[in-house]
Amino acid sequence: MIVVTGATGNVGRPLVRALAAGGGQVTATSRGISAADVPEGVGHRRADLADAGSLRPVLDGADALFLQSGGAAHALDPRAILDAAEAGGVRRVVLLSSQGVATRPQSASHGLLMRSIEDAVRQSGMEWTILRPGGFASNTYAWAEAVRTTRTVTAPFGDVGLPAVDPVDIAEVAAAALREDGHGGQVYELTGPAPVTPRQQAEAIGEALGEPVRFVEQTPDQARAQMLRFMPEPVVETTLAILGTPTPAERRVSPDVERVLGRAPHAYTAWARRNAAAFR
Repeated sequence: MIVVTGATGNVGRPLVRALAAGGGQVTATSRGISAADVPEGVGHRRADLADAGSLRPVLDGADALFLQSGGAAHALDPRAILDAAEAGGVRRVVLLSSQGVATRPQSASHGLLMRSIEDAVRQSGMEWTILRPGGFASNTYAWAEAVRTTRTVTAPFGDVGLPAVDPVDIAEVAAAALREDGHGGQVYELTGPAPVTPRQQAEAIGEALGEPVRFVEQTPDQARAQMLRFMPEPVVETTLAILGTPTPAERRVSPDVERVLGRAPHAYTAWARRNAAAFR
């Protein structure tokens, strides 16, 4: 049995679908999961990663674990989670980490926090694989309301490109690492096939909708003020640095998706077409 944490998230949902399609036994878990969140025949259990004790009954009898910390990474006790996994019989763990561990190692909100979780996974004694994606294509869901109501995207650094990764590609790499041998001890950096700018993303959404979407460029100060309404200041500053002055490593297109899956990663245009309904 494979346990998928964060099963209602942008990566967890397609991962559960991929594993179920492969015929494996899957248990999907998150704090508020229900039968409506999973494919027919897939088990679901409510549990909170911040409470390792709630995971123990979910992990009992499991062989493999997909560990997604999501936005609650600061509240986790990764060693307690991994102890519960090992006690339940888990022998293989796949961690969704962050590219920032390598590219922003001194950032408290990116590199340092996720590095501590990675270290716990490495020291667990279980076979491990670590996934380090860059920015998600699905981050542009943040534009959905403005696109629906005004056909406008407002964002800073309109012509700075980053190779955003499709969460489906992350999920399929995770499924391979959970099901197949040969991925133990590997760290995979996951990106899209080419850098794409916010301006190009707005154009791609417009093409998917069949009508123009206007791009309005914010100043960094305008973006900072907006982001501070819902993000802590250190996270805002690091995010703006990545978006505005990315390092060469953050701009780099990684070969790892294609190396694992035998196909090129999905372009942002494909993600926009598949998710156009969110912007209508």
